[in-house]
Amino acid sequence: MRRQKAAWLGIRTFETIARFLPHSAAVRLGSWLGVLAWLFSWKRVDAAERRCVRVLGVGVTEARRIVRESYRNHGRCAAEILRLPILEGALDNLFSVLGEENLRKAFEKGKGVILLSAHLGNWELAAAKIARMGFPVEAIGAEQRDPRITELLFSLRASGGVGTIRKGLELKGALRCLQAGKILAVLLDQDAKHKGVVVPFLGRPASTPYGPVKMCWKLGAPIVPVFPIRKNDGIHFDLVFLPALDLPPEEGGEGSLVNAVSLCNEVLGEWIARFPEQWMWLYPRWASTVGD
Repeated sequence: MRRQKAAWLGIRTFETIARFLPHSAAVRLGSWLGVLAWLFSWKRVDAAERRCVRVLGVGVTEARRIVRESYRNHGRCAAEILRLPILEGALDNLFSVLGEENLRKAFEKGKGVILLSAHLGNWELAAAKIARMGFPVEAIGAEQRDPRITELLFSLRASGGVGTIRKGLELKGALRCLQAGKILAVLLDQDAKHKGVVVPFLGRPASTPYGPVKMCWKLGAPIVPVFPIRKNDGIHFDLVFLPALDLPPEEGGEGSLVNAVSLCNEVLGEWIARFPEQWMWLYPRWASTVGD
């Protein structure tokens, strides 16, 4: 309980400071706080480094650098998300959009679009940018241990024009979103435990949610991969939309499901491997399959 109170106080203090500072200074402060978190999170950092070594096949020194930069990236993300209510038009200057035609082509079919991504770059800021581009976007809400943090995150998301589908309404809410012709943002790099299908993720068996594939088959909603990649300056992003995935037909049964979900993971894995410093290595992605 004391930890929750301290964390909440820290978040609100950081929020106040981040909104007071110029954007670049706030993001730099977030970066430094990310490094502090890396320094004082020994157990999580050690586990993340072991994951990095096993998955990427790099040495310990390189894994340490990647995980440190990952913490730095997430510190930046925290600053950016807390600043969402005051960013507004500044989002246009923060993003260079590549492949927008891929999203528009999918959206114009009128069957809704499933945006496929991962905890890479800054996914919340990217959703706000997509909403600012004129697309109606909704995302499934991730509940935090402290309900105050959950409500803060949802309100920040709403300030960026992104709706939240609350826990307990995931399936109905997602279907309703797509049936209304909207965009459903999905992060597929999470451990689905007993509710997923086990397919490779970055070369290791991982329980993966298959809901997006099922909804694609059921409603005809295209799955469009999108990746918000932070540029070298640490401030700006490339927002990259890939062409809609060409999934195998549903008629193939379980084999088609495995192949379709594997294709989703392949795309995510390719981009994570290209920009490993921007992925959330602290998350135990393979915990329910091969251990983490």
